[in-house]
Amino acid sequence: MIAILEAKRAGLLTREHWVANIVSGVIVGVVALPLAMAFAIASGAKPEQGLYTAIIAGALTSLFGGSRLQIAGPTGAFIVILSGITAQYGISGLQIATLMAGFMLIGMGLARMGGVIRYIPDPVIIGFTSGIAVIIFVGQWKDFLGLPVQPGAEHFHQKLWHLLQSIPQTHVPTLLLAAFTLIVLLYSPRVLKRIPAPLVAMLAATLLHAALGLDGVATIGSAFGGIPQQLPQFAWPETSLSEVLHLIGPAFTIALLGAIESLLSAVVADGMAGTRHNSNQELVGQGIANIFSPLFGGFASTGAIARTATNIRNGATSPLSGLVHALTLLLIVLILAPLAAHIPLCALSAILFVVAWNMSEIGRFRHMLTTAPRADVAVLLITFLLTVFGDLVIAVNIGVLLAALLFMKRMSDAVVLTQQTDEQVQQHAAHHGYTLPTQTVVFDMEGPFFFAAAERLETTLEHVHAHARVLVLRLEHVPFVDATGMQALWDLRDTCNKHDTRLVLCGMRANVRYKLQRAGLLGQLGAANVIDDLTQLT
Repeated sequence: MIAILEAKRAGLLTREHWVANIVSGVIVGVVALPLAMAFAIASGAKPEQGLYTAIIAGALTSLFGGSRLQIAGPTGAFIVILSGITAQYGISGLQIATLMAGFMLIGMGLARMGGVIRYIPDPVIIGFTSGIAVIIFVGQWKDFLGLPVQPGAEHFHQKLWHLLQSIPQTHVPTLLLAAFTLIVLLYSPRVLKRIPAPLVAMLAATLLHAALGLDGVATIGSAFGGIPQQLPQFAWPETSLSEVLHLIGPAFTIALLGAIESLLSAVVADGMAGTRHNSNQELVGQGIANIFSPLFGGFASTGAIARTATNIRNGATSPLSGLVHALTLLLIVLILAPLAAHIPLCALSAILFVVAWNMSEIGRFRHMLTTAPRADVAVLLITFLLTVFGDLVIAVNIGVLLAALLFMKRMSDAVVLTQQTDEQVQQHAAHHGYTLPTQTVVFDMEGPFFFAAAERLETTLEHVHAHARVLVLRLEHVPFVDATGMQALWDLRDTCNKHDTRLVLCGMRANVRYKLQRAGLLGQLGAANVIDDLTQLT
């Protein structure tokens, strides 16, 4: 409960802050209403399950999370993963996987992995979010166009091909109503600036459908039988050990994406409000939310960037707004649930079209594609294509792996090993008034001495010992050394011993000296061969 305790210590729970947070919470609750239902339907769940997720997970994240302005609930980023899990394991399998993911998230938080997850590179994040946006966009064609139910297709290209073949069967009234909803979504903010566009569009489409009595247009009532007018009910999902074992992979996928999305949202909140979140506590809070959400009929939840931004823009200062957001949705379910049966599914598809467009970050994608280094562009495109045509977790893992290899290559290229000329060595000796032993060769090393740079040392110094009696390796510009780097120094010492060449290490930083001392290398070299400056060389 770090966020709410910090808000209390900062005096943000006092009465003078109540109005701003209550107003913001109500607005965010209204914004979340159509989104929660749309995300649930797109994920293969019932619309009320999206509302239950927003209510339970939203309240618990505000209470136990690490960001006092975070709004949590179902999000567009989860659609691709959750719909696949639901299709393969059913809604009960999705809820069990969510429950397992909750425990994984708590484990990540307790293991203090919050700071690590934040360092996923931009090309990977933009690549997979843009890929998810493409999948969401294509996935909504069916309801937007009023197409018949498609045959089961596992891969994206198969689904796309089936959709293209079905376009001649477009239901024209559904398409026209969906297009009307899209127009309202895009242009209503210019007129009704204080009212959330998704709510305006959903209400306008529902009223128009009711007024015209459009036959054949699917609604929440015709597809799902409406929304129950009741509180979320506690139920422990039935499962078996074999099912749990099968769901470990999907659960890890939910946990990984949930961690990434929630921490990104918390970073956005910090940038907008000048706050500072606790990343590890945020993971714990999200874990608690994802444990209890499926126990009350919901499914996976994470931090919602758009709703969190809306929360901040409307004056929120504390977790009270998140609690009010959850309470607002609960009251809507208890009071207005019967009216939801008339909401057209094509209107929710139009809302998801806009969500997909916003997720795609087309501007950043295009800018990175045209201005980033070629290696980063390759990571971006590989992550994007793997997300669309493969698997999201594979895409993220391969993207991060490629980015890490690219980083190591760049760090290795930054390591410089330079031999000082005889003239430079003699000038330095004359200036400082000392004399170097004959046949002394001096090398300066700059950059981190890690496994990717170890081969460079071995290659560069491979034949130096043949014409040197004393080999000096200056390390004052080496910030750290790893086990491979230390082994390279051991090998260099052995090679020098074989050729009766004296190896001297000069000017090490304290941390490098400590590691080499602990490894026993400095003891083997002897005190006379471990110096701080060339003036000490005798």
